[in-house]
Amino acid sequence: MVLADLGRKLNSALSQLNRAPVVDEKVVLDGLLKEITNALLEADVNVKLVATLRKQVKAKVKPALESTDKAKEVQRKNIIHRAIHDELVHLVDPGVEPYKPKKGQPNVIMAVGLQGNGKTTTCTKLAVHYQKRGFKCCIVCADTFRAGAFDQTRQSATKAKVHFYGSYTETDPVAIAAEGVAKFKKERFEVIIVDTSGRHRQESELFEEMKQIQAAVKPDMTILVLDASIGQAAEAQSRAFKESADFGAIIVTKMDGHAKGGGAISAVAATKTPIIFLGVGEHLGDLDRFAPQPFISQLLGMGDIQGLMEHMTDLARQNPDRQKEMTKAFEEGKLSIRDWREQMQNIMSMGPLSKITSKIPGMAGLMEGLAGEGTDEEASTRLKRLICITDSMTPAELDSDGMLFMKLDKDRKPIGLTKRVRRVAKGSGASIREVEEVLMQHRMMANVAKQMGGKNGMLQALKGMGGAGRGRGGGPGGMPSPAQIQAMRRMMPPGMLQQMQQMQQNGGMEAMMRNMMGGGGPGEGDMPNMEEMQSKPLSFQIACGCLSCDQK
Repeated sequence: MVLADLGRKLNSALSQLNRAPVVDEKVVLDGLLKEITNALLEADVNVKLVATLRKQVKAKVKPALESTDKAKEVQRKNIIHRAIHDELVHLVDPGVEPYKPKKGQPNVIMAVGLQGNGKTTTCTKLAVHYQKRGFKCCIVCADTFRAGAFDQTRQSATKAKVHFYGSYTETDPVAIAAEGVAKFKKERFEVIIVDTSGRHRQESELFEEMKQIQAAVKPDMTILVLDASIGQAAEAQSRAFKESADFGAIIVTKMDGHAKGGGAISAVAATKTPIIFLGVGEHLGDLDRFAPQPFISQLLGMGDIQGLMEHMTDLARQNPDRQKEMTKAFEEGKLSIRDWREQMQNIMSMGPLSKITSKIPGMAGLMEGLAGEGTDEEASTRLKRLICITDSMTPAELDSDGMLFMKLDKDRKPIGLTKRVRRVAKGSGASIREVEEVLMQHRMMANVAKQMGGKNGMLQALKGMGGAGRGRGGGPGGMPSPAQIQAMRRMMPPGMLQQMQQMQQNGGMEAMMRNMMGGGGPGEGDMPNMEEMQSKPLSFQIACGCLSCDQK
């Protein structure tokens, strides 16, 4: 993933700061800033921007470092963290609000950019994005320079069920653009996206043509489509397009690749133009909305809870009635196996697992634990395997809380597993161990639902933290306000917030997860630790204790 390497290096530098017993300017701060600036330069961020960031951070933290009170080391570290976070946000936030399409009226959007940057694919993704939000969308193909451009538009638009306009015979892109926009305005389309030919700043004739198209269709917003791998050329190219087309927004494509990606950041600073979307894959739904605060928070391993909730809200639009049932079940902590399966399928539809975990605070590296040395694809294959096992369950088993698979003693306490487990394993071609893993995963989610749902659950606290705006807390710099922190303290079990903070600083992810799930250690609470889960293939934890399965 683009910028993933930058994120790892920034996190590594900040972790060293957390471990430092004493914070001083010459040793700790200068060393930290050297690592951060080197990471940014290696990611192709413009050298002037990096120098400015270093200077601004030092200016912000200098008063705190001059204090002789050694009892304020934690406070100094927090100030440095905040300064670095805020300056990184400043790099990608020009402070300009982009145009937002309005319903009930035509909104003309024109896409420009270099050849091969993915304009045509991005135009279709953009149409799909707005179509999901209730807009009547269409695409006009005004690219007559590239062979097969109209065929590509026709194929992708047909697949997305989006109306399109173009011509095999007309060679004048200005005429095609004007006719297409006029036609769709007459038919009362709300979002009209005009795709243009790719052009380079040295191609003066094509730049003049771009100006003519812009004059003919009078777009409400012109978007520069920028490849994440453009590197140091981003500043010069973006300036040339800004001077000619005066674009009002940027979409960065191919963010799922292995490019350095810092050039896009440089383009934002050079043109004072906001990024509005990131292309994160080849599929039509792989277009993520961009917001500076959550983007930097995610880059620093702090997650993007609000972004994750928005993504899940988009999924909920597909079946609102079923989503209401799921929400109620989640809040009550009464998830059936069918509910678990649907949630897993939703997760699978949200994209790579690493993308999802990166939005959860402190869990950016969780994929390494899930897939070991494997990849996103291998982890997804494993999850699909578990989901397929549920296809061999009866409707009654799917709608149960999993207790149908339990042997109960006279006091109705589970003492083992029933023959249903063996039947499901045989029917799905899986092992008993794999069926047991499905049951454990379901139980884990049910326990998390119980901890987080309801009026006094953690979900309400997290919603409160994001209530001041997308990805923003009520405090300065987008961080939680004192009132929000107190609300979280009240909603969490006693001491849990402090434990999570300490574990996150020490990198104890397994311990943090175990506490979040309700277990304090091996054999305690509702959840076993990860070692216990792996070392005991035929035992798993149910709410009332640790169970062993008799294989006989």
